[in-house]
Amino acid sequence: MFAYSSQLQPEEYFYQDSGVAWRLSSLFLQIVPFEKSNLTFCCIGTDRSTGDALGPLVGTWLSEHPSFPYEVIGTLQQPLHALNLQQNIETLQARTIKPYVIAIDACLGKVEKIGHIVIEKGPLFPGKAVKKELPSIGDLSIKGIVNIGGFQEYTVLQNTRLQLPYDMGKILSRGLLLAWQRHQMKLIRNSHDDSNHQNAWQ
Repeated sequence: MFAYSSQLQPEEYFYQDSGVAWRLSSLFLQIVPFEKSNLTFCCIGTDRSTGDALGPLVGTWLSEHPSFPYEVIGTLQQPLHALNLQQNIETLQARTIKPYVIAIDACLGKVEKIGHIVIEKGPLFPGKAVKKELPSIGDLSIKGIVNIGGFQEYTVLQNTRLQLPYDMGKILSRGLLLAWQRHQMKLIRNSHDDSNHQNAWQ
């Protein structure tokens, strides 16, 4: 759980908008480097708090997809949270080939922003909204605003209805999976175009 800064200028989508999964996938297709085999999704949060379950829900749905090829850290079964975040970051940083990290987390914000999915380049800062000092993480950050910030954050998180993180997580994971599938189709089309071009000159 992190603090969302209104000073940033990220891309923002309301989870109930018509066609939002497709529009999310179009953005992800532009900014997520699906061509990298070292792409890693770090889905932060815990199933012990309904408001903070967005990350583990997304991580679970991504990891359960039968052909999704990328590493996913943070699921309902094995959450990525405050107690193991530092260790996981150190493990990632110690790799010979540094991973490109997509960090996903829930956050608190203004009442009119509840239900918005926010995407921006750069890291997010887990724990900031609940006054925790945790290391930043991510080359690209994806955040879901699940409730109101600024007052009794722990209580707000514990009393957030699970329905909202669940529905937002479904849309977010669908957008990511759709973007990856569109990336695969683009590679196939390009391969066919190259093949046809070569045959034309033979």
